[in-house]
Amino acid sequence: MAAADDGSGRPDLARYYTQKIKWGTCKGDTEAAAEAAGGAKDIRCGHVSVPLDYADPAAGDVDVAMIRMKSSASGEPRGSLLLNFGGPGGPGVSALAGSQKDFGFLSKDYDVVSFDPRGVGLSEPVSCGDAEESTDPSSGGTDDAAAVLKEMRKVAAECAKKSGPVLPHMGTVNVSRDLDVMRQALGDKKLNYLGFSYGTRLGAVYAAQFPENVGRMVLDGVDTLTEPVAEQSLATAEGRQTALDNFLTWCTKNPGCVFGTDSRSARTGMVKLIDDMDQMPLQSMDGQQFTGQDVVGVLSQALYSRQAWPALSQALGALLADGDPRALIRMSGGLGHAGGVPRASVVGEDTPAGDLPADNLAAALMAVNCADDPDRPGAARIEKEVGRLQEEFDEASPVFGKSMLMPVLLCFGRPAGTSYIREDVRDVKTPKLLLVGTRGDPATPYRWTEETARRLGSQAVVLDNKGDGHTGYLGSTCVQDKVNGFLLYGETPKTGSSCAAAE
Repeated sequence: MAAADDGSGRPDLARYYTQKIKWGTCKGDTEAAAEAAGGAKDIRCGHVSVPLDYADPAAGDVDVAMIRMKSSASGEPRGSLLLNFGGPGGPGVSALAGSQKDFGFLSKDYDVVSFDPRGVGLSEPVSCGDAEESTDPSSGGTDDAAAVLKEMRKVAAECAKKSGPVLPHMGTVNVSRDLDVMRQALGDKKLNYLGFSYGTRLGAVYAAQFPENVGRMVLDGVDTLTEPVAEQSLATAEGRQTALDNFLTWCTKNPGCVFGTDSRSARTGMVKLIDDMDQMPLQSMDGQQFTGQDVVGVLSQALYSRQAWPALSQALGALLADGDPRALIRMSGGLGHAGGVPRASVVGEDTPAGDLPADNLAAALMAVNCADDPDRPGAARIEKEVGRLQEEFDEASPVFGKSMLMPVLLCFGRPAGTSYIREDVRDVKTPKLLLVGTRGDPATPYRWTEETARRLGSQAVVLDNKGDGHTGYLGSTCVQDKVNGFLLYGETPKTGSSCAAAE
């Protein structure tokens, strides 16, 4: 769908829509991750060029890194299936390199493809340098709102300084347009797509922008399209608290649980543990501290996958019984995620590839969420409301409320984002879309699946996964079978279909 200049003044995008991808051997950490996950012989890397600014293509290009797992079909594959693993800020190149087995069944018919969105990973990564340390919720909270907002202005300026020209052109609306360039460069008439978590927002925006180009699309762990950042963060805090409560209930029913056998006292004990460690962090031999908020960070990650619960129970046991945080620290390294599929299942390592900025994931998440959010209340309003917000977040989650309030303030000092997603992504005219919602999801509550389905209209079909964990495809055989059936054979689940909680 090239927007050629036909005399109407529209930008000429023909050179982007006529390019071909040159696939070659993956290099460096990507190659190593592919080999560690089962071999790199069917993995190839490449890139497409997209305009920095779609309204002014002459302003420059962004090279978007891509990766392809070749189809195992004996004949011609159906085409490509593009994956987005979530975030925003999650790199797709390293994720697919490390998860070939997880998507091997889909490669029966498709070349499975992923990418690092603009500003992420190998696609001109954004960074805020050391400024992200100013957003640490354990470094003083929000008691002095004016001081916090002053710091946010400094963070915004530092991000702009460190990130270069791509930063003002982040956001889902632009990445959706990049997706369409990728679709054409792959030689596909239709976009076949599987998006997790934030990737569902991206898929929904694509369905609204390019409805005639949508093929088979699955949105798993469905994001909200309407709620402002404050409501999103509050819902995430509530979801993580519910997931933690479910974990503690499970733990206290198993022998050896360090919190004992009563789930109510276990919840009280968890809050006390975090408060005590924030006041008196553990100190390592090299001077590094491990705080209560570090525990919160590990919990946020581990609760994404029910399979991690036994290891989490053991790691918390070592911390409480012996004051030894090493197992929790190891979990943090092995489970790092970008708000989508847990990294334990898609990457298997926690160090940035090559010379990538260490804060790229956090900086990109902040940049995209701010670009997608049109709300920019002034300093006076924020200072007036921040105390009330703190109370709401603490009530929603005594464990996660503190850390989830900070994202509400992070867009202060940045330009207002687009209103397109909130106002225009609705009633799409596409083939059937499959939306997967998980009842015990700690990041994207099930009600968002229902709300987004209503906004997208009659083409949206909801699959109700009654299990735990963030997203359903890798955690439920039932969900996986239904998603595979839809993507490979066009089998659309009936309205009201569900998958029972996995044991």
